[in-house]
Parts: sequence; C-alpha cells; structure tokens
Amino acid sequence: MNSDLLQQLCKIHAPSGSEEVMKTFLLKHIKKERKKWKVQPEILIGEDFQDCIMLIFGEPRTAIFAHMDSVGYTVGYDNNLIKIGGPSAKKGTKLVGEDSQGKITCTLEAIEDEHEFLTFSAKYKRTIDRGTTLTYQPNFREDNNYIQCCYMDNRLGVWSALEVAKTLENGVVVFSAWEEHGGGSVGYLAKFLYEGFGVKQALISDITWVTEGVKHGKGVAISMRDSGIPRRSYINKIVDLATKSKIPFQLEVESAGGSDGNALQRSPYPFDWCFIGAPEDNVHSPDEKVHKKDIKSMVEMYQYLMKAL
Repeated sequence: MNSDLLQQLCKIHAPSGSEEVMKTFLLKHIKKERKKWKVQPEILIGEDFQDCIMLIFGEPRTAIFAHMDSVGYTVGYDNNLIKIGGPSAKKGTKLVGEDSQGKITCTLEAIEDEHEFLTFSAKYKRTIDRGTTLTYQPNFREDNNYIQCCYMDNRLGVWSALEVAKTLENGVVVFSAWEEHGGGSVGYLAKFLYEGFGVKQALISDITWVTEGVKHGKGVAISMRDSGIPRRSYINKIVDLATKSKIPFQLEVESAGGSDGNALQRSPYPFDWCFIGAPEDNVHSPDEKVHKKDIKSMVEMYQYLMKAL
C-alpha cells in the first residue's frame, strides 16, 4: 500500500470540534484526484453541513460514514487540560497545538490524587491561551507488517473511504464530525440522505480494538454489536455477503464502544448500519498500531459490499 496520504492525514490537527482543517485538506485532495476516479461524485458542502463533506456517486443505495475528528485536549485555566473524547496517553507524552503566540510543543503531565483521580496539565514555558486544542505529536512508523501512529482512529477509516471512492459507481461517502466526543453531525446528515436520496443503509468506516476475540492480521472486523445493537437482519446480510466474498474477516462482539452507527440508530430515520473496520492496538494513544493485512481486507470488503448491497 502507498501510505503517503495516510501519513499526511495522521499529521492533521483536527480534534472534535476543530474539523475545519481536515475538511479543507480533504476537499483539496478530492478535487485534485477525482478526475482519476471511475465516477465523478457530486461534492456537497456548506453551512447546512457545517464542517462535514458528502460525496454522491451515481444512484446511491448505501452510505459510508467516516469521522474526521480525533481525541485530544482543550487547555483550560493555568495550562490544565480537559479531555476531548477519551484520550489514553501516559505522562510525558508530547502534545502539539497553536495559540495566539505561536506553535506549541509541550508535555503531558498527569497527577493522581488520593481518590485515584487524574488531573491533566501541559508542561510548558508559558501560559497557553485558554481554549487552545492540543493533540498528540505524530510519529509515523511503518514496517513490512504494521503501520503505527497516533490517530489511525480514524484517519485510516478516512483513507479507506478515499480508496473505495476511486472505483465507487453508486453510493455515498460521508466525512462526519464530533464522533469522538459524542457525535452531533450524523443526525442531520442522515436526514439529508434519507429525505433527499432515499438512502437508509450505512457502513461505518472506523477503527476498532484488538481484543481476545479480534486479532491482528486475521482480517477486517465486522461488528455484530458494541454499546449499540444494529438490526440483526442487516448484520446477517452483511455477514452472508462477506462470507461469499472470500475476503478475510473477523466477527466482533463487544459490550462497549460506539461509533457513528450509534448516532444513526438514535436518529429518527430508519437506518440500518454495520461497523466494519480494521482492529488496532493501543487505542486512543500516540501509538495506535494496525496490521497491513487488515487494512487491505478493509478496503476490499468495502469495495465488495458497496456493489453488493
């Protein structure tokens, strides 16, 4: 695989609520590359979509949702840090950002009190502007089997969706916002898709966990449930198709975790959804790690399902 684009995506500072930079990058990339794609999509953006992007290919039946945002921190008072989503980093982790006085590279401090409650702060030479967002300093690593960096969740999901877009004839690719901090964009995006195009089934292009039941190198994970429970008839259809495809995959069954699929299920529209993504180690840390075989099967599975559904 050519990982240059993925490396660029992992470097972009776009925690939940600050997706505008990612939106700008993706639009520039899409407008440059789409002339090489099999079908030229209609690009839908604007105030009604906030910082989200929607690509309409042909006569769509199914939508791919890939969230653009990442976990991170907001600077509060006196360099204390407030979590954006659920970051999982150790004391000493390098964080980056920018405020009115310039670019920032600082160190994560974590102090535990007598109740085992962690207080986070940024170790830096001056007081950082309140409201500044900080994210992990990228350190992209690649060998014959693995790719490792911060924010594979969900820059890899975005990358996969862009790979699928190259050959997609009928479908929608949605780049959504706020997923890591509870969602907020999927409801109005679902409304537009259902009322405007009659689309009511979705695949969630996101990254899941390596667990006791889901391993590196065994194929993309098809989730039967997490904290949300999708409609079983739709999941059965996905699994049947995946089995026929001969593409390697693993079935995931979890009690926790969530995605844009959960937000679709809470919307007032009758959407079916299924989370399909490569598993990673070191979730929400600076060192998220994914096997290349699982990346390959993720792209192939989406290409197959978008034709078959």
